[in-house]
Amino acid sequence: MVRSLLIRGMLVGILAGLLAFGFARVFGEPQVDAAIAFEESYSAQEEAKPAPAMSMNMSTAPAAGHDHGNDEELVSRPMQASFGLLTGVLVYGTALGGIFALVFAFAQGRLGSLSPRTTAAIVAAIGFAAVVIVPQLKYPANPPAVGNPDTIGMRTALYFTIMALSVLVMIAALNTANRLAASLGRWNANLIAAAAYAVVMAIAMMVLPGVHEVPAGFSADVLWNFRIASLGIHGVLWTTLGLVFGILAQKLMQPEGRRA
Repeated sequence: MVRSLLIRGMLVGILAGLLAFGFARVFGEPQVDAAIAFEESYSAQEEAKPAPAMSMNMSTAPAAGHDHGNDEELVSRPMQASFGLLTGVLVYGTALGGIFALVFAFAQGRLGSLSPRTTAAIVAAIGFAAVVIVPQLKYPANPPAVGNPDTIGMRTALYFTIMALSVLVMIAALNTANRLAASLGRWNANLIAAAAYAVVMAIAMMVLPGVHEVPAGFSADVLWNFRIASLGIHGVLWTTLGLVFGILAQKLMQPEGRRA
């Protein structure tokens, strides 16, 4: 059964990746192009400025913004926006679909007497919140020209730290809800678990350092639209998994059973 669910999850992940690719091409790539245009414009302005006189300490500090104008382009922009993007979202979607199927197989029957389709929808909603929404509240996605290349390792580590913490705290909250359900009822147990999750993650967000590297003059509209597009891409992936995988799992596990 688990093997069949895993195969279906990966196939749905491929479908989700294709849909996410279409969404990214329409809504995400224009924001990337606008960000790259800003970066190129900033680099051109910096190169046009006269060289500053050397100070006694022989040091210079970069202005707000990040110059990548002299970086060698290993992959062309058209290739990045087409085949590169498609490959990335397909690989990510397939892997996410496989993981989703395994989590679903574990969750089915442990969230109450729910149908497979309902369980898949709940797992997708919880996963989207824990893996995408909460981490991006602290460290939202940024387009090119936002973020110092020298801090990319630190920023990546911080993002995966809060993502891992969010997932672990969510698992602990769900276990708490299951333990409290017998004595307090499912609804009250879920409310307590949700409140505990929110409190722990709020504390984590306050403790973890912030990252503020948006260069001066960068378009607020481009930044906002890029972040919304990023959430939308993930939303397409998780929604497709929750709905389509739920239908396939329902047919596999309850071919003639009730439909929720």
